[in-house]
Amino acid sequence: MLRFDPFSDIDSIAKSLLGADVGAGRVPRFMPMDLYRVNDHYVLNADLPGVDPGTVDVSVDHGMLTLSATRTASSDENMQWLASERFAGSYRRQLALGENIDADRISATHNNGVLSVTIPIAEQAKPRRIEISRAGDSEQTMINPTREHDSNR
Repeated sequence: MLRFDPFSDIDSIAKSLLGADVGAGRVPRFMPMDLYRVNDHYVLNADLPGVDPGTVDVSVDHGMLTLSATRTASSDENMQWLASERFAGSYRRQLALGENIDADRISATHNNGVLSVTIPIAEQAKPRRIEISRAGDSEQTMINPTREHDSNR
């Protein structure tokens, strides 16, 4: 007799998609992050626990912000794994930046396993106050050519 268990099928699909197989050297599938705006810039915080800051790379190319990092797995020939649930391998996340970003002023810091990227808004995209001039201030007084001609008579 065959038994059909739809939940075990869904569980196996989820494990394969999320990389939930037990074993050293599992490859991470995502880099959790928060993105929010504060005044004239955006802040992106990405969780990178256990990642050596020297392996973290932040780059911008053709309007694409790329975050990448690598966490190496512990390896020792005398080590016998009892449980291995932490990802090891390369993390990579890409975000398309809008035209209103000042890509030359993007900065990043790494502190306590959190990568913080500050993304400034370009000056031309910031709200600004428009000066209103009086209509008479910009007009020049024109000399009436016929009147000038009349005075020479």
